[in-house]
Amino acid sequence: MNRLNVVLYGPEIPQNTGNIMRTCAGTDTFLHLIEPLGFKLDPKSIKRSGVNYLEHVHYTVYRNWEEFTEANPGIYAFSTRYGKKSPDMFDFTNPDQPYYLIFGKESTGIPKTILRDHLDQCIRLPMNDKIRSLNLANCVCAVLYEALRQRGYDHLFRTEPETLKGEDWLLRDE
Repeated sequence: MNRLNVVLYGPEIPQNTGNIMRTCAGTDTFLHLIEPLGFKLDPKSIKRSGVNYLEHVHYTVYRNWEEFTEANPGIYAFSTRYGKKSPDMFDFTNPDQPYYLIFGKESTGIPKTILRDHLDQCIRLPMNDKIRSLNLANCVCAVLYEALRQRGYDHLFRTEPETLKGEDWLLRDE
């Protein structure tokens, strides 16, 4: 069982959340959404954001940070531009340990009041000084795939599964 979790604290842009939902669906990663959300989470709105595989996304919505932490005690790794460690400096290999990769709002990130209590767990994706931050969906993907790499992608297909086109699709004559 994948014990990796992606947590979005107050996501504002439905297209980012749609991309993250797709990543979670493709990696069997549980998604936690902490309100307020900057969009409606009804099927029509989500479909408009490009999520046509919602039935494969396992997610829960929480009213606030307190409700999330009461339901999910454990290790939290924060992804923010204020972190001092890159994702490879964390160990995500314990299969019995739940890990929560928490990402903040696109506009303001995770509140300082939360970050201050978890500075040793703050992740920063290395980058130059030309930009302030990367796109939220890209950050989630980069950090999540580092954690999955550390676990050897243990429950994911390394080749195209037969349920899709199959491993030898390029070799087949049309």
